[in-house]
Amino acid sequence: MALDPRFKAVAFDMDGTFMDTTVDYVKLLNVVFDELIASGVPESAIVRSGGALSELKSGLEWLRMNGRQDDVDVVFGRISDRTTNVEMEHADSSKPFDGAVEVLDLLRRKGYKTGIITRGGRSYAEYVLKINDVWHMFDGIVARDDFPESEAKPSPMAMVNLGNMLGLKADEILFLGDHKTDWLTARDSGAGFYGVLSGRLSVADWKKADENIAILDTVKDLLEIIQN
Repeated sequence: MALDPRFKAVAFDMDGTFMDTTVDYVKLLNVVFDELIASGVPESAIVRSGGALSELKSGLEWLRMNGRQDDVDVVFGRISDRTTNVEMEHADSSKPFDGAVEVLDLLRRKGYKTGIITRGGRSYAEYVLKINDVWHMFDGIVARDDFPESEAKPSPMAMVNLGNMLGLKADEILFLGDHKTDWLTARDSGAGFYGVLSGRLSVADWKKADENIAILDTVKDLLEIIQN
C-alpha cells in the first residue's frame, strides 16, 4: 500500500496520536460543567454523556438558542483557559509515540507538508511540541483556541484552516487521529483519514463509526506506506 498521490500534506491529531500525553479528562469534564452552570446554563440542558465535548456543545447551543449568542465566545474562552491549566498539569511527561518523529522526518524529506490539528489549547500544544523538539517540524498548527469555537475540531473548518496555512485544499491533506472527532473533521472536509489504535478506540469502535475507515496500530505504521 502506498500513499495516495493526491495528498500533499499529512496532519496529525496531537494527544493520543502523535504525542503520548496524560490529561485528566475527568477534571476537564468538571471544568466544562462548572463554567456552564456558572454562566447560567441549566443542568438539564447539558449533555453529560459523551465527554467534555458533548457537554461543551450542548451548553453553548443552549446559550445560542436562548438569545445569548454574544456570550458564547466569552464562555468558551473561560472554559478554554481553565482547560489549558488542566492540560498543562502533566505536560512535562509527554513524549512522541514510538516512530512518530521518524515518520515526520521522512515526510518532510519526501516533500510533504506537515501539520497538527488539536482540541488542545495553543499554549499547551506549543509547550508540548517545543519541549519534545518537534515544533519546528510542523508547517501549520491549528489549536482549540486559534479560531472561534464553531471552527474547532470536529468542525471541517479546522481542516480548512490548516489547509489555508499550508496553501492546500482540505482534500489534499491526509489526517491521522485516535478519536471520532478527528474522523468527522476529515470526513466533512474531504480530507483523507487513518484511524490509529494508540488512543482509546478499538478496531470495533472504528468500524462501528464507519466500516471503511482505514486503521493503523500507530503512526509508526505510516513509515512503510510512505516508503512505497
